[in-house]
Amino acid sequence: MTITRRTLVLGALSLALATTFAHAKDPKEITIGASAGPYADQIKLGIKPILEKQGYKVKLVEFNDYIQPNYALAEGSLDANAFQHIVYLKKFALEHKLALTDLVQVPTAPIALYSKKHKSLAEVKEGSTVALPNDPTNQARALVLLDQLGWVKLRDNIDPVRASEKDIAVNVKKLRILPLEAAQLPRSLGDTDYSFINGNFALASGLKLTEALVAEKIPPNYINLVAVRTADKDKQFAKDLAAAYRSREFLDITNKHFAGYVKPDYQQALQTASK
Repeated sequence: MTITRRTLVLGALSLALATTFAHAKDPKEITIGASAGPYADQIKLGIKPILEKQGYKVKLVEFNDYIQPNYALAEGSLDANAFQHIVYLKKFALEHKLALTDLVQVPTAPIALYSKKHKSLAEVKEGSTVALPNDPTNQARALVLLDQLGWVKLRDNIDPVRASEKDIAVNVKKLRILPLEAAQLPRSLGDTDYSFINGNFALASGLKLTEALVAEKIPPNYINLVAVRTADKDKQFAKDLAAAYRSREFLDITNKHFAGYVKPDYQQALQTASK
């Protein structure tokens, strides 16, 4: 049999197409990344079962940092992630040139001040060691709360979203401020007087939100969210994922398993409407 060049070309093309389709992603498969702890638990207990009833296969990948989930999403290893707020997402996406977009907000545990050495805020002394997150947005939240407590005084007219240690005008309590990776903050409690800990890492380490000495009142721009690639925002899986979070079924899961979390506007409206 004579093998012509045309036959070889067509064969190669067929093989390429077959390989492409063999590796084409099933539209009913979703891989979601989340920080270990409550945001992963929200998916396990609420979102995954809702989507599985609709025929989806849902894979959950847990992370212990705030860096890898966005890279994994941008490169296609994930279809969505849940761990960050809009301030962090926009800053990270801009700095690293990633086409990522917010999809829907989620119930959020507040950043709060914990201590294993002290039972109250009144026990703070000059020179006390206070640990806080070292990433810019969460550090700003902690510094604003320190200012509200009167432990430091921030410069006038600063943007509270961008507050940094350089914006401390007066260290009223002469605190030793110790910036750490957010995931390491629960472990710091044995060595510090007080530590600001993000709610997800606090809960993942066994702390209870009710054990916090003081918690922030979360403004809308610090409510955590689900992010997707910008190109995927209008795809069916993204619409179904957002609808799962907005469902009455997930509100019931939130009330049962995530008491004390700040609810997004849509859950507050749904809860008010059901009364």
